[in-house]
Amino acid sequence: MITRQEAWKLFSEHNKDPQHIRHAIAVEAAMRAYARRFGEDEDLWGIVGLIHDLDYEEHPVLGEHPFFGAKMLEDLGWPPEIVKAVRSHATYSGVARETLMEKALFAVDELTGLVAAVARVRPSKNIADVEVKSVRNKWKDKAFARAVSREEIEQGAAELGVDLNDHIATVIEALKSVAAELGIDGSLACR
Repeated sequence: MITRQEAWKLFSEHNKDPQHIRHAIAVEAAMRAYARRFGEDEDLWGIVGLIHDLDYEEHPVLGEHPFFGAKMLEDLGWPPEIVKAVRSHATYSGVARETLMEKALFAVDELTGLVAAVARVRPSKNIADVEVKSVRNKWKDKAFARAVSREEIEQGAAELGVDLNDHIATVIEALKSVAAELGIDGSLACR
């Protein structure tokens, strides 16, 4: 089994942008939360969340991402279940999401960005002050976090078999555990 330390080292070799790093940490936290919820392997799911966009900084072009990253993992001998999860998280990949882990990755990928963005615009800049209704209010504003696909979030929750509001609540709680690393712990409110 691959360790988190090994995954972090590989991810860090290919990603330097703080935004990409924060995204990986957020998705890892959300994946760990869902692994706990479903009684699955928290380390495996967390590693999948951490590494899922391994190639994004170097290959952000549609058609290259996530294929370069998946191939890199495959060439390094990573477990096939991790490689497939990475491939399947892109809607355009043509790879069906079949396992609960694959569905969870797709479900949390976009939502972590939206939830973190909601925390950043709060006066406190603290995830502790974000509620489901806060996210749902910003959800309606298509100009807010416009790159985040609300349709993919809805599709992800449906594929995972969870209520959308419950899904949002799960991700909010998950991000609280890494709030300082994401800059949404309130420390930026003083600046």
